[in-house]
Amino acid sequence: MRRREFLGVLGSAAAAWPLAARGQQPGRMRRIGMLMSASENDTEYQSLLATFRDELKQVGWEEGRNIRIDYRWKAVDEKSRQQLAKELVAIQPDLMLAQSTPTTAALLQQTSIIPIIFFSVGDPVGEGFVQNLPRPSRNATGFINMEASMSGKWLELLKEITPSIRRVAILFNPATAPGGGSYYLDPFNAAVQAFGLETMPAPVHDTSEIESVIAAEAREPNSGLVVMSDVFPLVHRTEIVALTARYRLPAVYP
Repeated sequence: MRRREFLGVLGSAAAAWPLAARGQQPGRMRRIGMLMSASENDTEYQSLLATFRDELKQVGWEEGRNIRIDYRWKAVDEKSRQQLAKELVAIQPDLMLAQSTPTTAALLQQTSIIPIIFFSVGDPVGEGFVQNLPRPSRNATGFINMEASMSGKWLELLKEITPSIRRVAILFNPATAPGGGSYYLDPFNAAVQAFGLETMPAPVHDTSEIESVIAAEAREPNSGLVVMSDVFPLVHRTEIVALTARYRLPAVYP
């Protein structure tokens, strides 16, 4: 789904607030709470949010006129996520948006009543966010980031661009990856076996470990790197891309 289509759906979700309620409470300012793993100066996410606000405006919801959006940024560790999630729930917004698997989990720990729309989530059923995809059955619904089988496709692409590859590592943060990493690791390992390659999980727990993991893999002959679809490498994507280029390590990013 293209970015504008995706955010258009989110705008439609906000537009679906009951018309009757709007009629009964004229002039009431509606509120959206957004819990973001990204930092406020992330230009890509500022662009996404600008599109989101434009889509809302097209269906009658204009920030500052009949809607207020409360942002909480850099929810990158457990302590900050819980604190920021509590702050958002405390203001009792009509709707909350969660950027990632960890931020969705944090909001669901704080409320079972306020509606939550999540995006960039890997496995909402496996994480317990929803009962199933057609009928979520809780106060959360949203969009999966991509199917687990994509990790095999990443490996296939890496093998295509670097046919000599014999060893491949997959970089992820167990604390933020779907299912601790198993959601993508299981099909990835199956693809590794099918290609007859050697694999090496490359878990990183904070930014200080990123360079050492990439450097170690680059020292191995005929090696490559797959970066998992996970909020941690997404937030630190600029650093990861720069390091793989510096060490001349063939890599594929989601």
